[in-house]
Amino acid sequence: MTSPEVLARELTQARERTLALVDFDDAELHRQYDPLMSPLVWDLAHIGQQEELWLLRDGNPDRPGMLAPDVERLYDAFVHSRASRFGLPLLPPTDARAYCRTVRDRALDALGAARTEDELFRFGLVISHENQHDETMLQALNLRSGAPILGTGGPLPAGRPGVAGTAVPVPAGPFTLGVNASDEPYSLDNERPAHTVHVDAFRIGRVPVTNAEWRGFIDDGGYRDPRWWSARGWEHRERAGLVAPQFWDDGALAGTRTRFGHVEEIPADEPVQHVTFFEAQAYAAWAGARLPTEIEWEKACAWDPALRERRRFPWGSAPPTPEVVNLGGQAMRPAPVGAYPAGASAYGAEQMLGDVWEWTTSALRPWPGFRPMIYDRYSEPFFEGSGAGDYRVLRGGSWAVAASIVRPSFRNWDHPIRRQIFSGVRLAWDV
Repeated sequence: MTSPEVLARELTQARERTLALVDFDDAELHRQYDPLMSPLVWDLAHIGQQEELWLLRDGNPDRPGMLAPDVERLYDAFVHSRASRFGLPLLPPTDARAYCRTVRDRALDALGAARTEDELFRFGLVISHENQHDETMLQALNLRSGAPILGTGGPLPAGRPGVAGTAVPVPAGPFTLGVNASDEPYSLDNERPAHTVHVDAFRIGRVPVTNAEWRGFIDDGGYRDPRWWSARGWEHRERAGLVAPQFWDDGALAGTRTRFGHVEEIPADEPVQHVTFFEAQAYAAWAGARLPTEIEWEKACAWDPALRERRRFPWGSAPPTPEVVNLGGQAMRPAPVGAYPAGASAYGAEQMLGDVWEWTTSALRPWPGFRPMIYDRYSEPFFEGSGAGDYRVLRGGSWAVAASIVRPSFRNWDHPIRRQIFSGVRLAWDV
């Protein structure tokens, strides 16, 4: 297990990032930029409420907490939809910050006394939860209208010409899908347990699809031609009026995009982002390809065929660094394709972690032997057939994901019509 000292550092890093994302006046924090997203002040207090619940109240909602029950219910994500949170009597930002600070002080005291694997896992869960909400807040801030309140981000390495549109082969054979707690103690329940599966041979894109490649789809009439789209996808395209990725200005005619309020030219060699599953599926059909399954994706990312074992990360066992991956949010955008040759997987696939979440064809399903973790509402309500809705799995993590929580086994999911997320595309082909 990770030491309490490392957990304390990761808790602090997550909180510093959270506070930077809410370092605005009260009126700004109460704004709802889009019905898809919560006001930032809701996310702030919800982060503290979940931390208190899991670290100070043993996950028991009936155990008295610091907030009055009617106030605490305001931050139950299963009770109040994002669209409705704007009208709730939420804690003022000053009170929300003070609440989070008090909870954190007590949580650090509890961490000093934590000894069991279960106790330490709860801290890992809270770290993951806060970091995931930080990415959600960045999605909200990207939807914000008005003069920019965030910068354009830090520098990134240059890309490499000649890699866009290329593919690498992944031969047929078995591999170990998923992980066990003994290997990844802070993995979440839907990543477990590790088990062997056979995968037929396929090819997968060396890098994600770029903006330049996507512009070719637009220029060829891809958004006007129903033959590339599924029936559901075409219906949504027409209803939503999709003509280009979200945030491309004037339907891509201007050649610019608006990112966190900044208008800029669309970088040709950057992975395309802010596309729905339906758009990704249509692009793949137009390109003579398809989207990978999440099992194919994980094999291409994590399996080492020479050693016949999983790698901790695509490049090996060393932790993520800026030399091999774009994570953590500092860049505020994806890196150009070919920027991280040292981060390639054993098969030669690059940028499989970071940059953009990658749509797969897979619905969210439990792996054989699935057991809910202490927070049993994390995965189970969203599994296929649960009645909660239609979801597709995304893999890899985006530039906004914290390096401390990303893994090849991590499974994200969302509705196939969503594109405010930092979502992109990697192609696959049958062999």
